[in-house]
Amino acid sequence: MKKENYHSRRKEQKSLKQLLDIAQEIRHYFSIKDESREKTLQLCREVIRYSANAIHTVHRQNMTEAKKLLNSARKVLSEINHIQGKHPDFLYTGFVHDAQKEFAEGNITFALVAGEPLPEPEALGVTYPAYLNGMGETIGELRRYLLDSLRRDDLTRCEELLAKMDEIYGVLVTMDFPEAITYGLRRTTDVARGVLEKTRADLTLILRQRQLEEKLAAFTKKTG
Repeated sequence: MKKENYHSRRKEQKSLKQLLDIAQEIRHYFSIKDESREKTLQLCREVIRYSANAIHTVHRQNMTEAKKLLNSARKVLSEINHIQGKHPDFLYTGFVHDAQKEFAEGNITFALVAGEPLPEPEALGVTYPAYLNGMGETIGELRRYLLDSLRRDDLTRCEELLAKMDEIYGVLVTMDFPEAITYGLRRTTDVARGVLEKTRADLTLILRQRQLEEKLAAFTKKTG
């Protein structure tokens, strides 16, 4: 009987040690993953900050500085992509998507304002949903740039920029897929439509006023 109790205790001890070993392994895994997640969060904030500053710099028409900021964002994003190689599930978290979206928006805004070819998603290292949502938010930045141009009484590129906004919206409305795939693209597209319609109305009003002023000036000069 004593011998049976001894073997039973040994078996229980062995089972407990196995359980503790498994728990320790899992704890170690979670610890590494948590550190990587915190690091990724920090890097995502840097990407968003660099990209947002680049957009602000584009509006100030300092394209050289904007390019430097986007390059800094690209370097940080490459660190995030390296971490994702070990933790691929991070790719589908909101913070990584937001960072990629802001980076895409910064680069697309820069390209459209600078008159350069659009960067492709693969070249930026971002997912398709992040690229499309970033492109959608670019419509708001183009509206801001267009309005700033109007305040400077510079109409040279206004119709061109409005046409680009229209082209972007035309692409977004064709992406009729579930939200789980596009990460909120439908809402981005709805907002973009409102911004586009308002911008078209504002620009049309300004252009008509300008035409009226020119006709009035010509008439005054002719009759004067």
